[in-house]
Amino acid sequence: PAEVFPPGDFIREELVARGWSQSDLARILGRPVQTINMIVNGKKSITAETAKALGLAFGTGPELWMNLETAFQLHTAPDPDPQITRRARQAVA
Repeated sequence: PAEVFPPGDFIREELVARGWSQSDLARILGRPVQTINMIVNGKKSITAETAKALGLAFGTGPELWMNLETAFQLHTAPDPDPQITRRARQAVA
């Protein structure tokens, strides 16, 4: 499987490429610096609202940021009980 990175890693790369600081992005988005820092450091998830704002700031679609967030969450979530499939089949039978 492909390696999955927290969305904050991509934001960090965008900031470097544009010569922006986290404070710059916070000002652009109208968000507290602490919020941006938490997202960049993987301590806060990207919401749909934030994805739309990031899309405008970086010239991308919000789907990019939501997809990165979803992929990361799915990758880091614990695997469900494998017995779920067996129980579901028994419930139908």
